[in-house]
Amino acid sequence: MRVELQHISKTFGRVRANQDISLTFEEGRIYAILGENGAGKSTLMKIMSGYQSADSGQVVVDGQALDLNAPTDAIAHGIGMLYQDPLDFPPFTVLENFIAGRPGGFFPDRQSGRRSLVDLCTRFEFSLNPDAYIDMLTIGERQQLEILRLLSLDVRVLVLDEPTTGISAEQKTALFNVLKTLAHDEGMIIILVSHKLEDVIELCNEAVVLRRGKYVGRQDVPCPISDLVELMFGKVVPRQERPPVPVGEPALAVAELTITSHRLTVENVSLDVRAGEVIGLAGLDGSGQGEFIRVCAGLITPDSGSICLEGQSMVGYSYHTFAQKGIAFLPAGRIEEGLIRGMTLTEHFALTLPGKAPWINWARARQVTQQRITHFNVKGRPGSPIQTLSGGNQQRFALSLLPDNLRLLLLEHPTRGLDVESANYIWEQLLMRRKQGTAIIFISAELDEIVAYSDRILVFFGGRVTPVDDPAHMTAEHLGELIGGRGV
Repeated sequence: MRVELQHISKTFGRVRANQDISLTFEEGRIYAILGENGAGKSTLMKIMSGYQSADSGQVVVDGQALDLNAPTDAIAHGIGMLYQDPLDFPPFTVLENFIAGRPGGFFPDRQSGRRSLVDLCTRFEFSLNPDAYIDMLTIGERQQLEILRLLSLDVRVLVLDEPTTGISAEQKTALFNVLKTLAHDEGMIIILVSHKLEDVIELCNEAVVLRRGKYVGRQDVPCPISDLVELMFGKVVPRQERPPVPVGEPALAVAELTITSHRLTVENVSLDVRAGEVIGLAGLDGSGQGEFIRVCAGLITPDSGSICLEGQSMVGYSYHTFAQKGIAFLPAGRIEEGLIRGMTLTEHFALTLPGKAPWINWARARQVTQQRITHFNVKGRPGSPIQTLSGGNQQRFALSLLPDNLRLLLLEHPTRGLDVESANYIWEQLLMRRKQGTAIIFISAELDEIVAYSDRILVFFGGRVTPVDDPAHMTAEHLGELIGGRGV
């Protein structure tokens, strides 16, 4: 199989997402599509998979130009894509999502679908309950389900946009082994869109780099990571340094919390958070850290235990009350939980501006929006719908919505899907807040990130929590052993 992208161009208003891009993908190889946030990677792959149409250019498979009006058209020609934000149906079960779009009309064969799903889960070592509802799954599990669904539809070209977010190291190893088998033994074309350059080095044969919507070059892989970074940004990007900051007064105190979810029960969690302190939460996806951070935000009420702020019990109070006390939460699901699909940047700020008037001061909202866009270097305009921004720019914008002078900032995967430069920028902003006295609790699947930025670490495994009080002597390898249960 041979897939060609010929002179692809795409614009969104004044934004030129893709500019005359031509690429060729050969069977039996694994490609990486790299570039900074907003470089046009996801747009290009969405055009190739039929999710979006190009303004000009065409997708050619084995010499035949395709007319792609929907993802089903691309799948019919053997091209399937896993999107960064899974496109699924939350009211449906795992099995119902898995068989959606399969042949069978209104009455698909559920038993055959269940057998196929179970077989694929066993092959990939994924633990998905066919009867669980989608809204009970983590983002990582929803991505796993979509990977399996595409493979069940016999795609010959598999495009994966940030596929390793939220899965364990063991699951990633199993996934990569299967992807290598699909490419090298079965002749499939695998295309990986990722900001995790370590994954690119481990998996891919060739890296293609875009910058500001244009093709800028390619690189055979494996190669030094610094070569990829320099090709992406035109320079070497160092990690943001974390200067020491003295801790201040208590920001939040939790004691002997017990939290029950549909997966497991986390028991006896105690933590005193002080101003200017950064605490990292580590663990496999679904180990309880997500429920814990939502308890600290007032989104979940614990089964037992205490949550105190300035000596006042906060158990049972709403997220709105927690927010009034200076506690803010930034979730991993930007569009699902943090932002509102269909609303513009200005409309988002209109919801956050203080005031008692019964009407919205739109002139003020537009002015503040433009100021924040400039300050946070968001690639978008006040009138841009939020879903038209890249993942990195959505994250920058979500950060710009947070109020100043926070007591505690809770973050779930703050750099998920971000390139090196954008991740450094996010942490530059977070460390600035830390210097001003804001305490930070964050969840990350990037072990290097947790080790680099945390003053203390809590490791979640099997309903138990293990504190690491001195991350300076912790390595990512040792932390990986802890979250896998060794030494807990």
